[in-house]
Amino acid sequence: MGIWDVKPDGERLRWELEPFVGIGPLRFGMNPTEVAAVLGQGTADYSTSIPWGDTVTRQESFRDVGLTVYYADEMRLAGASVDARLGPQVLSDGTALVGRVPSKMEQWLIDRAETREPYSELFYMPGADPGSLTLGLVMCVQRVGDVVLTRPVFLASEWIDDVYHRLPTSEWATF
Repeated sequence: MGIWDVKPDGERLRWELEPFVGIGPLRFGMNPTEVAAVLGQGTADYSTSIPWGDTVTRQESFRDVGLTVYYADEMRLAGASVDARLGPQVLSDGTALVGRVPSKMEQWLIDRAETREPYSELFYMPGADPGSLTLGLVMCVQRVGDVVLTRPVFLASEWIDDVYHRLPTSEWATF
């Protein structure tokens, strides 16, 4: 695949979102060995620790799967970001979330929020990325050639309260 090619949906893994539980075979709370095993990899392609205040987040990238995962201090899975070009297609209520037009996915989140208690669903990050408090996700974007596509970030319940400070700044940058 070329640098800007996007894997067709039919060639992607298909995973279901279970809010605050996990996505596909990944379960929040898994350790790095368990994550690598369910992804069919011995180890991550890239791994680094990111200090933030009194906490440390560990970041691991699995390029072949199109996934970046984040661990809390105690090395338990607490977040996952799916690559818009190559990552698995994650579904929520039958709606595909990965590699989509951002404005359409934002509207989907808005429509979903209108059926719920006011102020209990939708939030926006400082860079205007929309998020869902009940799905445990932030709908980030990723540049793919001359367009941007959705690159959702899924989070454990303990991270949704301060998501902006839990993950590295690079997670919130459009690239």
